[in-house]
Amino acid sequence: MKKHSSLSFVVAVLFTLVALNPSTAHAVPSFARQTGLACNGCHTTPPELNGAGRRFKLLGYTDRAQNTPAVSNDPGTRHAGLDLLKTLPLSAWLETSFTSTKSSQPGTQNGTFELPQDVSLFLAGAWSTHVGSFMQVTYDAQADHFSIDNTDIRYANTTKLGGKELIYGLTLNNNPTVEDLWHTTPAWGYPLMASDSAPTPGAGPVILGALAQDVAGIGAYAMWNDHLYLAGAVYRSNHIGNSQPNSGEGFATNIRGVAPYWRVAWQQSIGSDNYVEVGAYGLHMTSTPGAVTGLQDSFTDWAVDLQYDRTLFVRDVLSFRGSYVRENSSLAATFDQGGAAQSAHNLSVFMANVEYHFGNRCSVALGWQDTSGTADALLYAPGPLTGAANGSPNSTAYTGNLSWWPVQNIQLALQYTAYTRFNGASTNYDGAGRNASDNNTTYLLARFIF
Repeated sequence: MKKHSSLSFVVAVLFTLVALNPSTAHAVPSFARQTGLACNGCHTTPPELNGAGRRFKLLGYTDRAQNTPAVSNDPGTRHAGLDLLKTLPLSAWLETSFTSTKSSQPGTQNGTFELPQDVSLFLAGAWSTHVGSFMQVTYDAQADHFSIDNTDIRYANTTKLGGKELIYGLTLNNNPTVEDLWHTTPAWGYPLMASDSAPTPGAGPVILGALAQDVAGIGAYAMWNDHLYLAGAVYRSNHIGNSQPNSGEGFATNIRGVAPYWRVAWQQSIGSDNYVEVGAYGLHMTSTPGAVTGLQDSFTDWAVDLQYDRTLFVRDVLSFRGSYVRENSSLAATFDQGGAAQSAHNLSVFMANVEYHFGNRCSVALGWQDTSGTADALLYAPGPLTGAANGSPNSTAYTGNLSWWPVQNIQLALQYTAYTRFNGASTNYDGAGRNASDNNTTYLLARFIF
């Protein structure tokens, strides 16, 4: 079957799946059931948070509608001392997808149809008055097993400081930036969806997802006067599926001591239609590849970010998000093991995207990402598809996304990613004849949330 006919077939399948779910469906995730709000009560479009969604997350996912069924906690009742919802805050989603690259990956058939790409189960909502969670367990079809995904368990409360409201809390989580409120940080940043089979550039700062689901952290946060946000956490390696205590063997990253993470941001509404956030965040980590003793690699990452939202025509929202991430590293352990030609390295990543939301039914977005850094022929070695023939980490990508929600808990999306540089070059970047544009990717996604 030719490529274009395969694409048409998959599009037809995805839209048929939506047709089987009538537009009057009322199945919504556990946060919506708990609060009594539809998805757009907290989201511009999922997972992008609006002001109410940011506050709901700050307060530990614990806000409830007045009629939310709960076990009585009144003194003198047989349930005194309990503080429970009457039903577990459970949700799930299913994602099915189609991925096609401009040129097939060596030795493979182009056009990957996954049903499912993944299935996620969530324990998401209030555990008690001040404790709640967003806990995700995901079945990965390619790995063929369930594993822990993004997890954020919170305690939250409020008080007064200087006569102004202070929201404060604690977080247990497994991914630096997963606790963040904005869409300029890695855990919830653009693009909000991705293929699990398309090639991606090899280099990136540690903070851009290298530790996701492989660490355990505890932190604290506060929001003062609905403007100033401060957060900090410390992380340790937590290799899921590996025996404990950790020997570090077989893992590229083994945090020595703790890895501190910090975050500061200021948010401001300007009139009734404009919202802006400016901030900075960073992480420092020392690690020994393959062990927990010996020489260490050191990474210091810092970033600045900006988010601007403008409400138009009452219900439409125009969003701009941008960030710059800088990593300075000293790879003493990797150099000693022969994995790098020098010790000192740096990486810089610019990211920007603009998105227009047509109410809560449709959005169109364009994004750009540019990575540059120190060339190293050993660290970025040549090799078919994933290698870098000139030892450079430099890559540039452009992404366009069109998403449609026929109902708020069903999403259909088309995303196209184009590369002008990939692992250091535009042409023959891997030394085996592959060009950056050969990795241009068409990605179709259908997501069902219930």
